[in-house]
Amino acid sequence: MTVAFLTSLDIRDIDDHNWQLIAPFCVDVDGVLICAPAGMITDFASVPRLPLAYMLLGNIGHRAAVIHDHLYASGEIPRADADAIFRAILLAEGVSSFRAGLMYAGVRVAGGRYYNPTGASDAG
Repeated sequence: MTVAFLTSLDIRDIDDHNWQLIAPFCVDVDGVLICAPAGMITDFASVPRLPLAYMLLGNIGHRAAVIHDHLYASGEIPRADADAIFRAILLAEGVSSFRAGLMYAGVRVAGGRYYNPTGASDAG
């Protein structure tokens, strides 16, 4: 997948675990425009606070996590596609293939309960 960042990630901290988008955050993925709206709340990537897991995967991939949170909340595309886009954006952000693969596996295994399928079917 080809990813282009169209806007910068403009956020504000609202508490210890959540941030709010001040402006829309938009990316182009293979010619498709995806925008997380201003006002959206995100916790970025929900990495368990276990020492090794957080050391490897914590505090990285914020742009990918915002788009992934948006896609999961909106249900506008199938879950498997949202997860593939998450991985592609992680790689575009410069996250290593190893870490991106671990984060992708995490959302495939544990993300289903957060996906809102309203208006979309889950192919994964």
